[in-house]
Amino acid sequence: MSVLNKRNALLGWAVWTVSKRVAKQKAKSAASVDGSRWPGKRAIAATAAAIGGTVFFLRRRASDDDS
Repeated sequence: MSVLNKRNALLGWAVWTVSKRVAKQKAKSAASVDGSRWPGKRAIAATAAAIGGTVFFLRRRASDDDS
């Protein structure tokens, strides 16, 4: 008997499909807590921190190459 047979494949596919649907619903409900479409202050701060970190990393890397 094989580990991967039609029954197990179908069961795995069903579990994966249901899990994706539940995850999407949870993400939607978490994202729209206040009902607005615009990102909150945390998302803006996280984006700014990511951009700042990238700029810092690239500038530091460029100055190391010059030495």
